[in-house]
Amino acid sequence: MTEQSRHLSVHIDRPAAAVYAFVADPARLPLWASGLGSEVDQVDGRWFVQTDGGRLAIDFAPANEFGVLDHDVTLPSGEVVYNPMRVIPDDAGGATGCEVVFTLRRRAGLGDEDFDRDATLVEADLHRLKDLMELGG
Repeated sequence: MTEQSRHLSVHIDRPAAAVYAFVADPARLPLWASGLGSEVDQVDGRWFVQTDGGRLAIDFAPANEFGVLDHDVTLPSGEVVYNPMRVIPDDAGGATGCEVVFTLRRRAGLGDEDFDRDATLVEADLHRLKDLMELGG
């Protein structure tokens, strides 16, 4: 199967720095990324999320000034899934908002229906993030 990516995004009417700071804190994942589970804990500097399918490890890119929120999710099987993510400032015309872009990559062997389902879940998470941030996140 050919490798495929889908870029999913949402515009948030909040400064990019505020959105970045919120998303970069793994402890806040259950507030907006419900697909990753509801319990987050940190052990020896590493973040873990408990899901219905088992415990996942999440490793974010180091803090940076470019809005890069790339992260690896290590599945219970040991498979590592790379997730590119960015917060892009919207500086045009004095606007203070930003765009959050998540690149969903199709994993080997994932069928169209499952890929579409994953995209729908990511879009719901992005809209939940938008709602949280615009209400004062």
